[in-house]
Amino acid sequence: MAVDLKNLRAEFRAIYNGEPRFFRAPGRVNLIGEHTDYNGGFVLPMAIEHETTVAAAARADRKIRVRSVNLNEDGEIDLNAPEQKMRGSWLDFIEGVARILERQNIKLRGADLLIASEVPNGAGLSSSAALEISVGLALTEISGQTVDRVALALSGQKAEHEFVGAKVGIMDQFISALGRKGHALLIDCRNLEAEQVPFSTKDVAIAICNSNVKHKLASSEYNTRRAECERGVELLKQFLPEITQLRDVSIDNFEKYESNLPDVIRKRCRHVVTENARTLRAAEALKQNNLEDFGGLMQHSHASLRDDYEVSCRELDLLVEIAADCKGVLGARMTGGGFGGSTVNLVRRENLGKFIERVPAQYYNQTQIKADVYVSNPADGAKEVKSSEM
Repeated sequence: MAVDLKNLRAEFRAIYNGEPRFFRAPGRVNLIGEHTDYNGGFVLPMAIEHETTVAAAARADRKIRVRSVNLNEDGEIDLNAPEQKMRGSWLDFIEGVARILERQNIKLRGADLLIASEVPNGAGLSSSAALEISVGLALTEISGQTVDRVALALSGQKAEHEFVGAKVGIMDQFISALGRKGHALLIDCRNLEAEQVPFSTKDVAIAICNSNVKHKLASSEYNTRRAECERGVELLKQFLPEITQLRDVSIDNFEKYESNLPDVIRKRCRHVVTENARTLRAAEALKQNNLEDFGGLMQHSHASLRDDYEVSCRELDLLVEIAADCKGVLGARMTGGGFGGSTVNLVRRENLGKFIERVPAQYYNQTQIKADVYVSNPADGAKEVKSSEM
């Protein structure tokens, strides 16, 4: 359900007795390129049509007063007071973005903010990045400051590192800030170069299935995988001294030297090396509108995440298996960190209705868990919503 801007304006007026401007930033789904970002590799996300919206007005002082419609909670941050980090609440995102922007010599005014979001929490669709980028855009624009979108994305990432305590990669903030309607975004996570890749959804749909499970393994295993990849680089450097990350290892070189790696390390490295290659091939397939090839690469990606990287789980595998048996599904894979969250599916338009009926029903029959399905076209990144668009 889209955020109703007229209702948001009325609520803003009632709370703050002022007139707001509106700023939006989307969540995202990663089409392919999983666990490659922290290995200096490639990812191919798209912005989705689920957004976080901030109603904002400048204040004369340096206080940020903020209210979350979704959480029914208020907070206040004084930019003239010492920084507060890791409260363990949603205010960490707000304060983090504001403080990081100010460290870049971007002088912010105080602000009244009212935030409403339609990005589902806990579905792996980057509700946190949508919050950071929408708030960052609002704070800078109402302060009369224009910030480069890459700098805005980096501010959101650094806010999560320092103020939230999450060592996230750059993908989520990047696509939320730089997404373009009708395109996926191929991001080189090493040098932050990005290429808009045309993605026509005239004949196909992107359907996201939220498993509605999140296993506790997720955070600890994430750190373990990072360490395993780093160990793989150390071992491969004996044979490939020029490499600094798994990004630098070609499939040919990996196959030449993989026998020198312990079994678990070999599997982790094989996933990253092959996933980088799949992601680049997938971008080329999209450019050529070769959706069958793209879907096949999605399937191979899931198998690799399940068997080599071992970050899937029974529920995600089940969603992928059910989808693969549905007519018109060209590809299905887990998306995000794993151990729960969502799958992303490429479905022919004429079969979408049956897919939406069948997948949640079969999933529920086997798990007694309700799966939510979200359908989205590739959407625009962060922007101000003008009165003429309301």
